[in-house]
Amino acid sequence: MSANSFGAGTSLRILLLIIQFPPDVNSTGILMSQLGEGLVARGHKVSVVTTFPHYEHFRIEDGYRGKLFERTTYKGMNVIHLWVYASGMKQRMIHRLFSYLSFNVLAAVTGILNRESYDVILCTNGSFFTGLTASLIGLAKHLPCVYNVQDLYPETPVAAGQLSNRRAIATLAWFERLMYRTTTHISVITPCFRDNIVAKGIGTENISVIPNFVDTEFIRPLPKANNFSRSQGLDDRFVVSHAGNIGYVYDLETMLEAAALLRHEKNILFLLVGEGVAKQELQRKAETLQLDNVRFLPYQPREALPWLRAASDIQVSLYKANAARYSMPSKLYEIMASGRPVLASADRDSDVWNIVNGAGCGLCIEPGQAEQLANAVGLLYRDAGLRQEMSSRGRRLAEDSYSKDAVVAAYEQLLRGVAARMASATSSAGEAGWDAPGAR
Repeated sequence: MSANSFGAGTSLRILLLIIQFPPDVNSTGILMSQLGEGLVARGHKVSVVTTFPHYEHFRIEDGYRGKLFERTTYKGMNVIHLWVYASGMKQRMIHRLFSYLSFNVLAAVTGILNRESYDVILCTNGSFFTGLTASLIGLAKHLPCVYNVQDLYPETPVAAGQLSNRRAIATLAWFERLMYRTTTHISVITPCFRDNIVAKGIGTENISVIPNFVDTEFIRPLPKANNFSRSQGLDDRFVVSHAGNIGYVYDLETMLEAAALLRHEKNILFLLVGEGVAKQELQRKAETLQLDNVRFLPYQPREALPWLRAASDIQVSLYKANAARYSMPSKLYEIMASGRPVLASADRDSDVWNIVNGAGCGLCIEPGQAEQLANAVGLLYRDAGLRQEMSSRGRRLAEDSYSKDAVVAAYEQLLRGVAARMASATSSAGEAGWDAPGAR
């Protein structure tokens, strides 16, 4: 196909590689499904290669076990679900590594042997090695690949305390640089991510910054008193909530320590909603500290999310030291869109700190500082006017800069450009008498 074929108004055929995708409940999978839905609405054809649902309990869910693959459709996208190794032991890095490898091997075989035609591949690094898988499929089918970086490796697992072996860290870093070099283009979700990758020897011309987004029609300011708050007895409480994955990168131990410092404020309730590898340890700590102002709830269905966020007076995005430099939570945009103030712990030079402080949509404290966190909660508890000002600023920023429409349009432009450049390079190579397998 010629480069001219990818102008505005023409349809792209996009292959999306991602380890989790609905009906799985992983936040990145949901985000990318919304991106795919937006691209379909703009007239593009999106095909997905993913796994059977397994994220919540790290085992393939009932109804999908015993299958190697299955073809389905999801909101206008053709989806191939593949078997994945998921032992139920998500806490151990070795089991997650085997899970990543199993997906990528089967995804590479599926992508290469599948007879569908594509113009461009988009993959996320939610499962390590996916960049290599996309490059292999691209090499076999003469397709360009866009590698979407949601987390930085090996920095993210190191910061979370999941990886400390020097040889393993060096190996992971080598593979990540290989993926940066072999994919056609890289998209990152923050300027700090771009700077990190540039420092690893990748040219800025091969990197685009496109933030994650929030559906500002789905997540919106709603009444605090609603069916969810009533069902959980929250109407008359001042609720400080964490909603999402309960993983090692989050500074939720400090949240419990702050709750202990504020136990005399009988109206304040700390609410932790979700599942994750750190949940049991946190529950034990809450029991040890005898915190009757802390409550845990299981993962809630997506349709309950707007009402859960509305039932909260403050929502937290708490990172351990160094972790916010290497990750950017989509829930930060959801908090802003919900019209509630953000209370974040993050490193001072991180994007989390810069966004929250720059927009004036909440308060930032340093990680691991329980007294600072308790003081910030107390300040917002006593000052309803300040909470309202921060809430309004956050909502405006979500609508102006992080809406679904704006980000889908940016991805559409990027994918068109990458596909056009590949077509132009292939055409030039053909005229010169040789075949180019790829081009940046």
